[in-house]
This record gives sequence, structure tokens and C-alpha cells, in this order.
Amino acid sequence: MQTGKVVSMRINVGKRAPMLEVEDANFITYEGIEGDRHRKAPSQMKYSSTASVSSIPKRQILLMDLETLEEFDLFAGQIRENVTVEGLDFSEIHEGDMVKFESGVILEITGICDPCAFIDGIRPGLRNAIDGRRGLLAFVQNGGSVKVGTTISVETP
Repeated sequence: MQTGKVVSMRINVGKRAPMLEVEDANFITYEGIEGDRHRKAPSQMKYSSTASVSSIPKRQILLMDLETLEEFDLFAGQIRENVTVEGLDFSEIHEGDMVKFESGVILEITGICDPCAFIDGIRPGLRNAIDGRRGLLAFVQNGGSVKVGTTISVETP
């Protein structure tokens, strides 16, 4: 089991708007982070509130490891991730794995985040260079509060 810690968190308040750095955030089960533009309440989803877990939006949270950011000479939040972590080997984390925060919040990994054209706006050629390593997408399986500095672990179901 891998362990690490949260080193920064950000909320996406609007398309292309600067991300809002926060010290703590409220993660809402099956919806995302409170205040984040990618959060989808059941009333906003295009399916009924009785839909299966398989129909929950899979792009609620973007996690990124500090080690990869540093390797590419980037800073936390620059690629618009919600949660920056330290100490986890993302190459060993796969779809279906659970990221568990000491506060009880659980995220389920849904896959790798493919880099978009925005990434080349940071630095030409970065999109291709960071392909496959731009972070991990997840949805909130169990909500609650998370603070910067929180210990996290990864478990394979």
C-alpha cells in the first residue's frame, strides 16, 4: 500500500479563470468538490438520481503528483489539478484503485487525464512530453473534508 500526503488543493471556479488555492475543501459524495465548476449535483446530471454508480461523472477530481510536476519544471496548480500529492508513484495506480484520505474521504480512480491543448500553452511541446503523466481522474466515493497536509493511501480493491 502506497502512502503520501496532500501538498496543495485548488478549486476550478471558471473556465480559464485562475484556480482558487485552498487549505481545506469539502468533497461531496458522487458530485465533486464544493465550489468547483466540475461538480455535478444530482439535479444537474442528465440522468435520474437513482442512476447506477457507473453513470456518475468520472472527471470530478484531477490528482497530480508533485514529483512529475518538478520533473517537468512545473509548479503545483499549473496544469489545473485539484489535488497535488507527494510520495505516490502514479505509475502504480490504476483505474478502480481507491485513494483514501485520513479524514475518511475516498476517491475512486477512473483513469489517466489526457493532456489537452491548454498544456502546450504552458510550454510548446509539453502536451506530447507529459502524455500519460498529466495526472489521474477520480470521482468522490465517500465525501468529507480534506486539508492540505492530510495523509493519503492507495488501495487496490
